[in-house]
Amino acid sequence: MRKLYIPISVLYLLLYTTVKGQEPGPVEPIKRDSVQQIKEEITYPKLQIKGLFQARYLVSATKDVDVNGLHHSDGSGTDNNFMVKYMRVQMRAQISKRTEVAVLANLADFKSDPKTKVLENAYLKYTFSPKLAITVGQFRPWFGIEETYPIDIIKSLDWSNQYLEFGKLGWASFQIGMAATGEVNLGDMPFSYSFSVVNGNGKNQVVDNDNGKQYSTRLVFGLSKKYGVNLGLNGGVGEVMKKQVHALGVDLSGNVDFGKRWNLDMQLEAKQAINHNLYYALDEGARTSKLSDYLVRGIYFLPNLRYEVNYYNLSAFELSCRYEYIDPNYKLNANARQTFTPMFGLEFLKNYGARIQLGLQLDRYKKQTQNTNEYNKNLFIVQVQSRF
Repeated sequence: MRKLYIPISVLYLLLYTTVKGQEPGPVEPIKRDSVQQIKEEITYPKLQIKGLFQARYLVSATKDVDVNGLHHSDGSGTDNNFMVKYMRVQMRAQISKRTEVAVLANLADFKSDPKTKVLENAYLKYTFSPKLAITVGQFRPWFGIEETYPIDIIKSLDWSNQYLEFGKLGWASFQIGMAATGEVNLGDMPFSYSFSVVNGNGKNQVVDNDNGKQYSTRLVFGLSKKYGVNLGLNGGVGEVMKKQVHALGVDLSGNVDFGKRWNLDMQLEAKQAINHNLYYALDEGARTSKLSDYLVRGIYFLPNLRYEVNYYNLSAFELSCRYEYIDPNYKLNANARQTFTPMFGLEFLKNYGARIQLGLQLDRYKKQTQNTNEYNKNLFIVQVQSRF
């Protein structure tokens, strides 16, 4: 039987005239804009609620070094600990075909001073077309590979040291401002871009701490569809405390399938920037006159081998080993930190619905300093997570 669909506006008109005791008169044609508005009122808003639980057990395998990496010459400090890293709740509201509002909060941040914490994403995004979308609020500006995906599908233990350092400098992590993003094709080559302007002083700030802003851009070129090879170019300029700052970065990613079950995913990323946090943390008499003398430089390589098991609830296992090199002041007082993070993970359900990871974090410094975090350490980790 063929179904009959009657516009809701016509039904409303008939009901109205019947209630009033009037004979239905001629019905004017409904304008296309009115029909579209009625459809949107029926369809929207669309709400989506997601979450992430992530907990860890940590054991320091280095004498006199606690689980946070701090050396204690007196032997004090906690060398093993259970902790809840993330208890995230995310809500997305699609309020029209083109408009989206998103909120992301990490409730685990309540375990310490929640000021400038807890609330992570809080933005409105309006999509004109696949070529252009505008985001306003608190979000993660794109300045590398890691900014483009969430923590729950990361291929290692945590964000790289490079990502954390550049987040403190205002180029990555959660910032307040606005961004333009989009995707186009340059001939047969996929191309995506992002341009952001942010305060640069982190999330949940009442006001910018100076009049300067930080401008950054990311350009991604799809070099090979078969192997998922993408080349990313990142650059940024800005002003902090009336002094000019800049940052540069380049990254390369790809994946290779070995048959139906084996896959090798690889990421390589390098960045350099003015370390204005270090500069302003020093007394005027202890620093040079040039802000550009204080530079942070880092690189990491992350290969991840995945095998699809698909046996009952066990979906896959993964084996990765990230190598990192970072030096927060390599030009004047170099003290490079090298980090090796071998990880073995078991994925249950689909799309990282549940995961167990075991691994080590091995830190090595060029120069060690007692009673600081600049001290060689070995950390054993067991991590469990669930997406819902």
